[in-house]
Formats: sequence, structure tokens, C-alpha cells
Amino acid sequence: MRSSLLKDLLFRMKRVRGVELAIEAEYPNDEMKTPVHLCIGQEAVPVGVCAGLRRDDYVLSNHRGHGHYLAKGGDLKAMVAELYCRETGCSRAHGGSMHLIDTAAGLLGSSAIVGGGIPLAVGAALASQRLGQKRVAVTFFGDAGAEEGAFFESLNCARLWKLPVVFVCENNLYSVCSHIDARQHTREVFRRARAFDIPAARADGTDVLDVLRKASAAISRARRGRGPSLLECRAYRWRGHIGPGDPGAELYRKPGERARWLKRCPIRLLERRLLAAGALSARELREMEARAAGEIAEAFRYARASPLPGPETLGRHLFFAEPAA
Repeated sequence: MRSSLLKDLLFRMKRVRGVELAIEAEYPNDEMKTPVHLCIGQEAVPVGVCAGLRRDDYVLSNHRGHGHYLAKGGDLKAMVAELYCRETGCSRAHGGSMHLIDTAAGLLGSSAIVGGGIPLAVGAALASQRLGQKRVAVTFFGDAGAEEGAFFESLNCARLWKLPVVFVCENNLYSVCSHIDARQHTREVFRRARAFDIPAARADGTDVLDVLRKASAAISRARRGRGPSLLECRAYRWRGHIGPGDPGAELYRKPGERARWLKRCPIRLLERRLLAAGALSARELREMEARAAGEIAEAFRYARASPLPGPETLGRHLFFAEPAA
């Protein structure tokens, strides 16, 4: 794999991590009037998957979607402005953190509904197939999303019509504060695709290269008209379900679990590989971190300087049914 690609993957992960840490640091100031769900620790999944996509491919995201948005090429300034509920936000202050969109980058939207993006991705893939566009649709969802009826219905439709869609489960073991062992008979979400004769694989969600390899195979298969795939990426949510930090972690996380996963930091893993192979120098690493920090600082300045929406914008982009005569 080219060193330039590896460095780009590292930069993208550092950028996602940096944005999330900045949000966490600024959130207590109460200027962001929207709930936030941070993806710290899971950066390798969105970066690895989206590195295998074209810009015009489709992505449907979920409530923990900052990484998906940025990895797919969404506008950083517009995302941060949306968190500050500014007119320049990517959803024009109508959506907040859980409803991000950037159609120019192929991100059709994120949803606070658990599993809500899964059937939408199937619809996007159906449109691509019918229009002969060769676009692939990817839907990101958590392990709890795989418990929804829409997940199984979507697998069935995707297989029946051989749609170009890739289902990506980010299995971080928790639904809010409930461990997967308390909710599901087996942790192996990818095996559920067997019931529909859909190819499935499990990737190490802390290894961006493993994610990229397996996601690229599924994406290539979909683009060639071979139908859907399911990719389960095992990762770990370093923070709580919502907001900064993880208050009460000792009440629901298994003893020693978090410490073990912290040692498997996806960013440090790739960083060590590149440094050990001589593909990255300490100077290049500092420059990379400075570049990411600069972009993030500029995005926050832009967001704070942007105007708040006026009351006249309240009904903008909304559709109202005419009352019956």
C-alpha cells in the first residue's frame, strides 16, 4: 500500500479525533445547543470504509456520525457551524449534531432513529441500480441497529434485488449503557447475513488497513453488480453514549475492559507502523498534527462568527400539507 495513502489515512483519523476532542472541550461552555454523540476510539471505521468509496457514492449515517461526515468529505466548517446552530451549518441550523448532510460529498444524511439509515441506503442503492449510475450506497449503524426489524427487512430486499449496498455495523459493544451480552445471544453480528445468503466479514475496527481491505472488497463487489455485503467492524466507544466524558462508567462497563481497548488506539497503531517502517518521520508527524489542529481551530472560529438563524427561517425547507377543503 502506498505510503501517501497510509499518511492520508492517518491524517484523516487524527482530524476526526481532533474535532471530537475540541467538541468535548468546548461543549461545557453551553454554546452548542444540540446533543452530541462522540466517536472517539472508532475513527478507523469511517476513515477505512470511506477511503474505498468514490465521492459520488452514497453514505447514510446515524446519531454518532461526525466521523462518517468528515471521512466522506463533508465540509468541516459547515459541520461545526451546525453544532453551534448557525445559519452556515450544513443543515442550516435545522438538524444539529444528529442530522448532518452534505449531498455534494455523497452524504445523504444522518438520523437519530436507531437503524433509520439502513432502509434509506437500500433505497439509494435501488435508485443507483435503476438509473445505471454504478454508485454504491453504504449505511453505518451500531450493534443496536442490527436489532431493528428494518435491518432484516433491508437485508432481504437488498439480496432479492442484488442491490449495490454495503451494510457496515460499528459494533462498539454498547447500546447506551447496555452491553451486547445482555441484549443478544451472540456478539457475531456478521453471521446474521447468512440467513439471506449475503457475503459477510468481520474487520478489526481498530485497524484502518483491515477495514479498508475488507470494505474495498465489498464495495467492489457491489459496483460490479454482485449485490450487497455486510461488514461488522469491532471497535470501542471510549466515551459515554452522549456528551463529553463518561460519567458513571464504572456502573456499566466491565472491569478492565476500557483499559484493554485504550491500548488498541487506531491512531497510535497506524502511527507506530509508519514510524517503524520509516514511512513517516517525526517532523512529518508534527506537521500533520499542526495541519489538523489549524483546520479545526479555523472551523470553530468560523462557526462562532457565523450568524444565528432568524425567526423568518423557521419554516424554510419544510413542507406543509394544505388543509382539506
